[in-house]
Amino acid sequence: MGLPLINTSLEYFGASGPPNATEWPPSVDFTDVSSNEDEAIGRLTDMIRRNGLAFVTSVPTETAEHTERVLEKIAFIRLTHYGGFYDFVPDLAMADTAYTNIALTAHTDTTYFSDPAGLQAFHLLSHVDPSADNNGSQSLGGQSLLVDGFYAASILKAEHPKAFEILRTVKLPWHASGNEGITIAPDKLYPVLEVDENRGELHRVRWNNDDRGVVPFDDKYSPEEWYDAARKWNEILRRKSVEYWFQLKPGNLLIFDNWRVLHGRSAFTGVRRICGGYINRDDYYSRWRNTNYPRHEILKRIIGHMVYGA
Repeated sequence: MGLPLINTSLEYFGASGPPNATEWPPSVDFTDVSSNEDEAIGRLTDMIRRNGLAFVTSVPTETAEHTERVLEKIAFIRLTHYGGFYDFVPDLAMADTAYTNIALTAHTDTTYFSDPAGLQAFHLLSHVDPSADNNGSQSLGGQSLLVDGFYAASILKAEHPKAFEILRTVKLPWHASGNEGITIAPDKLYPVLEVDENRGELHRVRWNNDDRGVVPFDDKYSPEEWYDAARKWNEILRRKSVEYWFQLKPGNLLIFDNWRVLHGRSAFTGVRRICGGYINRDDYYSRWRNTNYPRHEILKRIIGHMVYGA
């Protein structure tokens, strides 16, 4: 079997019809990861590469360490100004909307890094309302939202080709400056939709209004034209047909491709304890290659005639 390119056999998802509905959502069991690590991680990383997301089910919840160990079987957990592996409740310990209980629209994380996080993981350890008689998480809100950014971009390109071209062309300033002593910005300006110049395929999505700076005047397009394109993009992101809503449950670890999949949530009450972390894209891809293909095939592609992202 030859080593496929990044966008080969991608399976888009949405509320109107997820791929292979009988096998949706894609998942592996925690016991498989424990008993046959390489085989299970190979399946897990391939599910993420093809579908943009996957779950690890039956993860123990008495401690966050089990979740941390699973992520480290993919690659090391990335350190950022928020720390490494996170385990938090909505206490505003950081100046970030993730540390609140408000609703969050679909967005990508770490848009302000030159190399945004490749994978992101969430595991709901508990969700309770100490002031209520009923502690069931289903009644407390906090549904999770995922949107396949590659699928949304394909719709934008088909319906509004000029808007797609604007979001592909106009490069924006991104930043993280909400915490004292932190002013992070990428090495250069980046557009919302990054297309691989060699293959002409969508490579990465950056979309987070809380991280975006002032829209510049481009040589070809004005800020007014950019905002018009952004409105069209935002309308597509909010369509029911591209949204995937579900309730996070203790024991189900969600891992998704932050270069492709946007995430959000509905507002919630009570106290949610969430753990997880970021993993670098290069390290995740290395683990995917080495658990799915023979070493000689990998080296032939990487050293001999590398296609970026393969």
